Amino acid sequence: MTRRLLLSYLSLTMLVLLGLEVPLGYFYARGEISRFTGDGRHSAELLAQVLEVRVERRAAAEVPALAADFARENGGRVVVVDDTGRVLADSHDAVAAGTDLSAEPDIATALRDRSMSTTREDRAVDGDAFTVTVPGSSGTTVRCVVRVSYPVAPLTSRIQGTWMTLALIGLGVLITVAAIAFALAHWVTGPVRALERATAELADGSLKDPPLITQGPPELRRLASTFSRTAMRLQHLLHAQRAFASEASHQLKTPLTALRLRLENFEPYLDPRAHDSLDEAVGEVERLGRMVQGLLALARLENSASTPEATDLDAVVADRAVTWAAFAAEHYVDIVVTGEEAGHVWAIPGALEQVVDNLLSNALRVSPPGTTITLARTLAGGPRTSGVELHVIDQGPGMTEAERRRAFDRFWRAADSYHEGTGLGLPIVQQLIRAGGGDVVLDAAPGGGLDAVVRLRPAGEPRLAPNRGPRSAARKAPVSAF
Repeated sequence: MTRRLLLSYLSLTMLVLLGLEVPLGYFYARGEISRFTGDGRHSAELLAQVLEVRVERRAAAEVPALAADFARENGGRVVVVDDTGRVLADSHDAVAAGTDLSAEPDIATALRDRSMSTTREDRAVDGDAFTVTVPGSSGTTVRCVVRVSYPVAPLTSRIQGTWMTLALIGLGVLITVAAIAFALAHWVTGPVRALERATAELADGSLKDPPLITQGPPELRRLASTFSRTAMRLQHLLHAQRAFASEASHQLKTPLTALRLRLENFEPYLDPRAHDSLDEAVGEVERLGRMVQGLLALARLENSASTPEATDLDAVVADRAVTWAAFAAEHYVDIVVTGEEAGHVWAIPGALEQVVDNLLSNALRVSPPGTTITLARTLAGGPRTSGVELHVIDQGPGMTEAERRRAFDRFWRAADSYHEGTGLGLPIVQQLIRAGGGDVVLDAAPGGGLDAVVRLRPAGEPRLAPNRGPRSAARKAPVSAF
């Protein structure tokens, strides 16, 4: 913004300078040329009158001296010819006396008692010259012709010097305006820069130092003050919301556990025909408990500020595959790991284990007996890629495109999903992956089923380490997905 304001000020100043200096320089140049040509004609006419008197009185011997004096005083060249066009005198001795110049256009015109002026090259004055040819006449009788050549180099130099002066003045004005404009733009945009920094901090999660702006336009100062109040109010509301979700989830766990135990204690005293309803009630209480646990996990994720660390993706995948293999075998489902090793990726500590557990739990829930769940690692683009992908592919019924778009909404479940789902597993997965700088999407798997694609940022070049077996010592029981 500062640059745009500065360019605007300079552009406006440039237009004003051009509007003033160009006409001024143009009119000055025209005035100098007009004065130069007018003075030259007048001086040549006076010289012609003086020389005509000398020629008329038969004092032609005085002509060369007079011509030389005039040329020396005016810095030009004087050529005088008689009434037949023969040279009487040349102040620069470039043409010998007696040379016939009557055939030259300006001399011929002056012999017919008419003056003529033009600009042409004259080697005697080293460059272009303004030439005035006038007759020295008395009445209609032409007794001599005077050609005076004035060099135009001094005039050109004077005009160029004036243009240079105007350009330097304009440059000085531009520099001065630029300095003033920069200070003014910096003053005007100061509140905007402070608001930009504060907005970036707020977008990162918290605004520790609200902008206190005491300089700048009053409108921007009021805007900054309003923004600070709004940001602090928004932070307070967000903290209150997160605290409520965390506290409510934590406080609900104990009553739900007690409720489930009381329902289970009713079983011996109920009619056998009510056992199915009791089982459904207990299942709903368990699902509500998992939902509360999921809300508590989301609240902790939102309140935490964990820093991503380099995590060995291959080790995590191998470990979770072995951990879930026995549980999957009970449902007659196989778990296989494919793809080349991906090495270390950036992730929140412990996040990859939880992500893989949730995705495997979801895949196992929809996988028919005799099918396979595939954990595939890919390096998008080759070994020197900037992205690592983990695919969790099942052979279940899959999801429609509309369902895949809504799958990451909190509490959303497909219409034909089992009752034990809470609709919080995939939102938690997305939150964990994005906290490490990655992303997760759902695609349709080739041949049917669902492909959950986890995109991660590599922590360095992929390592070409030898194949590692599963870490049997680190086996853990599968965790339930939310």
